[in-house]
Amino acid sequence: MPSPRLLSVLALMMASPSLAATPEELSVLDAQYKRRDDAVAVKEQEESLKKALTAEPQDYELLWRKARLLQWQADGAGDNPKLKKSLGKQAWDVADQAIKAAPERVEGHYYGAAGVGAYSQAVGIMKALGEGLEGKFNERLDKAIKLDAQYERGAPLIAKGRYYFELPWPKRDLKKSAQLYDKVLAAHPGNLRAWTYLAETRLKDGDAKAALEAVDKALAGSTAYDPPEAQRALAEARKLKPTIEAELK
Repeated sequence: MPSPRLLSVLALMMASPSLAATPEELSVLDAQYKRRDDAVAVKEQEESLKKALTAEPQDYELLWRKARLLQWQADGAGDNPKLKKSLGKQAWDVADQAIKAAPERVEGHYYGAAGVGAYSQAVGIMKALGEGLEGKFNERLDKAIKLDAQYERGAPLIAKGRYYFELPWPKRDLKKSAQLYDKVLAAHPGNLRAWTYLAETRLKDGDAKAALEAVDKALAGSTAYDPPEAQRALAEARKLKPTIEAELK
């Protein structure tokens, strides 16, 4: 049987709050994330997160930042469904841990929804619908929108707009998709992903002229607000424009 002294020590340890990541540590992680188009910076951030989460596995600030990085990687793995599925599921799982740690913070809900979305894209939308992932996606995303619809320059609303775009007929709603992008752009007119997705939606809806106007807005925009994210959106816009121009001929 443990001695009274040992029991006292254990009780004190259990009662003591765990150390959280310091502002300096979080600042380093955010600086690394800003350079996420650099493989070296990504590796550095993965190692920093692994070390920090080994010490503090339930730290909300660390958990959502890990989900953020995983989601960025999943978003960029479009030509590799197996990798996208794996990264999307990891982002989803880590974000759900973050939600448990701080259910009234937006980040966990947003990156959880984004992880479900990436996983669904990888397995195929029809299969995802059959597996009931639509509800899991909307549960997390709608909570994120309620908490802060303008988080990361309207990212939750962009995700919802993309959801309406990617749904199969008759569930697809291109009007709602465009309305959500317009809402984002009213608040964040420089968001290149919103302009690119709006162009795709307009093209799908049969309005190639409006699609061209939107894609040109993306191509003429500044990347200064978030260079890695903006450059990724620009790459999509460059691929999309010839399709729009062909439709106008």
